[in-house]
Amino acid sequence: MSGSGSPDSGERDGRREQHLGPVVRRRGQVMPGTADQRLLDTRGPSDWVHGDPWRVLRIQSEFVEGFGALAELGPAVSVFGSARTRPGAPEYELGRRIGRGLAEAGFAVITGGGPGAMEAANRGASESGGVSVGLGIELPFEQGLNEYVDIGVNFRYFFVRKTMFVKYAQGFLVLPGGLGTLDELFEALTLVQTQKVTRFPIVLVGTEYWSGLAAWVRDTVIAGGKASEKDLALFHVTDDVDEAIALVTKP
Repeated sequence: MSGSGSPDSGERDGRREQHLGPVVRRRGQVMPGTADQRLLDTRGPSDWVHGDPWRVLRIQSEFVEGFGALAELGPAVSVFGSARTRPGAPEYELGRRIGRGLAEAGFAVITGGGPGAMEAANRGASESGGVSVGLGIELPFEQGLNEYVDIGVNFRYFFVRKTMFVKYAQGFLVLPGGLGTLDELFEALTLVQTQKVTRFPIVLVGTEYWSGLAAWVRDTVIAGGKASEKDLALFHVTDDVDEAIALVTKP
């Protein structure tokens, strides 16, 4: 388009056409003004901060912040478990022992940063002089990061947070938990099964809690042809804290 008209809009075969970077808009989808004009016009509506293009930038910023905070973390293991586990309960003390054991083995502990089993693992690591990391998530029932977190990052988006759990850990220790714990568990299993990540041990701690799930995977999912027999080797179930830590920390 040349002459005195706008450099990014004009007519083509009688049709209105507008070029906005890599995007072409025609007919009724042509937008008034230019990108610079809309950027500099402070009197315009603020709806743009809720639009998808702006969300992309927020997603990008979350990746940048997460990578920046954790890039120099060193060896780490992600620990998952229920936010509803009460302090003093056997599962809480189990998480605390796991956090302590990981710290003594020279590993940072990464959790979701919330209460319950997450707090227990962070607490055990902190009490043993290890690095305690909490990756929080924005939820309607916001709980905030527990007091034992040394490095904390809060996320808006689950998928960004999940990336951090996997990228900066060399394995998962999974304590008894609910839907969020199951979500992280099966996400990790899928990544290992599809070889998106390699050498990524996944250990479920608590045979009484997890044996039913393991049996269902074996007797229903695999028996029904929905997974392979070798997929049973993607995870290990144990009650032994020392064994669990050895499995996720071995080179």
